[in-house]
Amino acid sequence: MEEKIAIIGLFVEDYESATAVNELLHKNGSKIIGRMGIPYREQGLNIISVIVHATGDEISALSGSLGRLKGVTVRSMQTSISQKGINDHEEI
Repeated sequence: MEEKIAIIGLFVEDYESATAVNELLHKNGSKIIGRMGIPYREQGLNIISVIVHATGDEISALSGSLGRLKGVTVRSMQTSISQKGINDHEEI
C-alpha cells in the first residue's frame, strides 16, 4: 500500500483523555515524524498537531482511535508520496 504524509490535528477538551492520547501516540511512535502540543489554558483546551508517515489505512486507524476518545476531536489531511517527493513538486 502507498505511504502518505499526514497532519493529524487534535483538540483535547477532556483532560482525563490525555493519558490515552499519549499512549496511542507512543504506540504509533515509529510512524510519527513530529508532534507539537499547545495548552490553551484559558479555554481548558489542549491543541496537538502530529505529522505522520504511514499508509492511508494506518493513518485512518490512528485518527479513528484518537477520535473515539472522550472529549477528543480529530481532523486529518494527507498527501501521497512519490519516489521523487511529495506530489513531484520541484524546488524553484
